[in-house]
Amino acid sequence: MSRAGSRAGSRAITRFGALADAWLPRLVLSPTIIASLVFVYGFIGLTAWLSLTESRMMPNFDYAGFGQYERLFDIERWWVSAGNLGIFGGLFILFCLAIGLTMAILLDQRIRHEGALRAIYLYPMALSFIVTGAAWKWILNPGLGLEKMLHDWGYTNFTFDWLVDSDMAIYTVVIAGVWQSSGFVMALFLAGLRSVDDSIIKAAMVDGASLPTIYRRIVIPSLRPVFFSVLLVLAHIAIKSFDLVMALTAGGPGTSSDVPAIFMYQFSFTRGQLGLGAASAMMMLATVLAVLVPLMYMETKGARHGR
Repeated sequence: MSRAGSRAGSRAITRFGALADAWLPRLVLSPTIIASLVFVYGFIGLTAWLSLTESRMMPNFDYAGFGQYERLFDIERWWVSAGNLGIFGGLFILFCLAIGLTMAILLDQRIRHEGALRAIYLYPMALSFIVTGAAWKWILNPGLGLEKMLHDWGYTNFTFDWLVDSDMAIYTVVIAGVWQSSGFVMALFLAGLRSVDDSIIKAAMVDGASLPTIYRRIVIPSLRPVFFSVLLVLAHIAIKSFDLVMALTAGGPGTSSDVPAIFMYQFSFTRGQLGLGAASAMMMLATVLAVLVPLMYMETKGARHGR
């Protein structure tokens, strides 16, 4: 082969390689992107449109304004479920953060059997919320679980009937949710703690700072990105909570532990109020955005200022 032909072949191979580098990632990612556009954002758009129609048992695509939202806000059960979400979400996030961070700090001291303890803390996350709800339903049942066990041991004055108390049932959901998710939060915080530069901690110790002061002033403030991720994940879990509540209390007694996800499911698929259920789903999406947007703004603002 001549030298000119060899150079032409090399240029062709180079152009083919450049085209492959440019288009191969797009071809690989395009099915995922198309599926996301259709099955995530497409159905979000469809749900938004259904919330503006008079859809009942079957979809009705004729525009009818914001009447479904007006009906939604006039239903007392919706406000009960929204209030329960506020209670559950607030306590769930607070206790998961506190317990997860505390366990991560304890494990960060390089204690013995750290691997076994970490596995024990993380084990609940391997269970589904259905299993967690069913297990805690048995544990908190006054006639079968903790209360009966203590009565059998002679503590006959002990009572723990939150599961059947309409004022306290939502707190049993908090207990089960925190038990399952705090180990996951611990793992995220522990990974963040292990990424902190040891030289900074050693320098602070040389300057005479105590260990609690080091964590409070240096280590924990450096975990800002981890806090952002944890808050985002926990808020998402809380807002879409359905299976845990259904398995543990089924929204009861009555509707005392109802949450928006159960409200949406029942009105959409068991009561033939598809438009009303779509409106409640859009309000749940609005709640997610109300949490997500400020968190992302604060995170990006902090990144721009080098914090």
